[in-house]
Amino acid sequence: MISGLIRNLRAVGAAALCLVAASTAQADTWPSRNITLVLPFAAGSGTDTTTRLISQHLSQALGVGIVIENKAGANGMLAASYVAKAAPDGYTLLVTTNTTHSANPYLLKSLTYDPVKDFTPIARTGDLPFMLVVNPEVPAKTVGELVAYGKANPGKLSYASGSSSAIVSGATFAHNAGLDLLHVPYKSSPPALNDVMGGRVSMMFVDILTGLPHVNGNALRALAVTTKDRSPLVPNLPSMQEAGVPFDISSWQGYFGPAGMPKEIVTRLNAEIRKIVEKPEIKAQLATLGMDAFSGTPEQLGTFVNEQLVLWEKLITNAKIEKQ
Repeated sequence: MISGLIRNLRAVGAAALCLVAASTAQADTWPSRNITLVLPFAAGSGTDTTTRLISQHLSQALGVGIVIENKAGANGMLAASYVAKAAPDGYTLLVTTNTTHSANPYLLKSLTYDPVKDFTPIARTGDLPFMLVVNPEVPAKTVGELVAYGKANPGKLSYASGSSSAIVSGATFAHNAGLDLLHVPYKSSPPALNDVMGGRVSMMFVDILTGLPHVNGNALRALAVTTKDRSPLVPNLPSMQEAGVPFDISSWQGYFGPAGMPKEIVTRLNAEIRKIVEKPEIKAQLATLGMDAFSGTPEQLGTFVNEQLVLWEKLITNAKIEKQ
């Protein structure tokens, strides 16, 4: 009986050693084929545009091709669930924002993934500040004028959303300013923005990257940024706080893999991504796209995600947003 137990223990130990050896061998040969970056938003969104720029440099650094796969829908849940179920081999990664990893747990009644347990944090790549834009036909050139118009015309104004940041920003604005606003949700920011420009929806909170070209082309009017202070990306635009409405909301961006990724692969990815976003010329390019680029360690991203879950729960609770 004892000898049988010893044989079983030896077998278990051998199997464990084989798993460790296989993992080490996998890490040593990685990457040997294309890597897929899965995005929870459509092509043309802020996350899509910045990821395509970073991925060009990441492909060169790793010596393999990088494929961008846009899986928009269900508030980012389609993309997040897809990556959570993928093999943790470093070939399927998620580039996402606070939509999937901060807000969704408190916005959606049913979540098909866990933002902490189902993912391996790799690297944060920066922040994507949002701004409030309105259709030029809306008779308001400042946030104060918009609030006054909304109070004088209850139920007449509407806001579009293509992400959790847009949903929470719109609801926070309505609650903090005491306005009756109709929420019109979309799968992603580009189609939502099209309907604001077309006059079918009054306003939208959108990332600077996606909205600024249309503001510069006079198809939209920008009123304020959603951060507490002005953004260096658009220094002439006041903050919502400055405009008299309590507000401090910003979107962040980061890279994640499925849970259980080999540490060696995570370390390599983190090092290469940090080198890219910290290069002055690339930071400058990303700034022109509306992104404040910076990075950190995988551990810092993991801690940050947990902190943001607490923050976004408060934001959503304070805005009295019901789960969808």
